[in-house]
Amino acid sequence: MSVPERVGVIGGGRMGAGIAHAFVLAGAHVVVVERDADAAGAASTRLSDSLRRSVERGATDRTADELARAVATATDVAALAGCGLVIEAVPEDRALKVDALSRAEAVVAPDAALATNTSSLSIDELAAQLARPERFVGLHFFNPVPASQLVEVVTGSATGPRLVEDARAWVEALGKTAIVVRDSPGFASSRLGVALGLEAIRMLEEGVASAADIDAAMELGYRHPVGPLRTTDIVGLDVRLGIAEELHRELGDRFAPPDLLRRLVADGHLGRKSGRGFYEWSEHGD
Repeated sequence: MSVPERVGVIGGGRMGAGIAHAFVLAGAHVVVVERDADAAGAASTRLSDSLRRSVERGATDRTADELARAVATATDVAALAGCGLVIEAVPEDRALKVDALSRAEAVVAPDAALATNTSSLSIDELAAQLARPERFVGLHFFNPVPASQLVEVVTGSATGPRLVEDARAWVEALGKTAIVVRDSPGFASSRLGVALGLEAIRMLEEGVASAADIDAAMELGYRHPVGPLRTTDIVGLDVRLGIAEELHRELGDRFAPPDLLRRLVADGHLGRKSGRGFYEWSEHGD
């Protein structure tokens, strides 16, 4: 099974552009909807640059111009009307996601699929605000999307079985691996990843070891490709804090965010995207 012919992505930030990138390379025509003209222009530039790099790396046999013709940006959700699949990739805020999904549902066909890229919010709670919850599923992509091999397909209690199978097939058509997870706090990946990341932050806060040595313990001792503190920098300390707060509410004190994480976020040290987190980052992200 191939990906849908037309795919919509709401939100053209790092994650949204990465999701759009993956579907364009898989053969879809993609429209990215942003909040205003400036944000749409930035999303267009971000996506064009990433697609050009894929061409330069030989990841596709199409030209940059051919790929560019498969992409459109818009500021009105009406542009999503012909899409068979719409994925929201707005910030991890329940009200923002409900608004984006509700507006998309109002313009797409009744049989179109809606998906959320949430990493921690309840699929059932989001679905409760929709008219057709059976056509709604979680598609949790990982950052950076083009290089990541995993997508969590998160099923709500109302998600239709056929949609689950379609979602698995779409992920495979992207060249990625799908795991199916029942709706629960943090799903599988965020729950495990945040638990490890928070404990690493506590260890750093307590002076157990340096950030580099804590990460090396997991990279060399457990064969993790990237340590938990560097991963937190890549994901974004603000994103990880938001997920931890959600899990703290749902699962209790074992997910309470450490004071160090709160202080760094309050000071604007968000990781790679701000140039500093647990590590110093250059403008190129290294």
